Amino acid sequence: MSDQRDNETSEPARRACRARRGPRRRARAKWVAGDEPMTAAQRSHLGLLAREAGAQLPADLTEAQACEHIDRLQPATGRGVDQR
Repeated sequence: MSDQRDNETSEPARRACRARRGPRRRARAKWVAGDEPMTAAQRSHLGLLAREAGAQLPADLTEAQACEHIDRLQPATGRGVDQR
């Protein structure tokens, strides 16, 4: 079950990951902030995705690791899938 609030909460995390991928798509390990702790938006979005996918994730992920998990879990949950 999803509601508008879930989509609004997770949108900042999706934008952060998309912005870092950018047109040149740098390796996540080379991001300037890639080794910083994940953002509050990423933590919230990952919590939602993990619950829906039945996954458990460490609490101390970096921004880069969080984006990798978000990319991996979105298709499993049907969230973030382009529905054009």
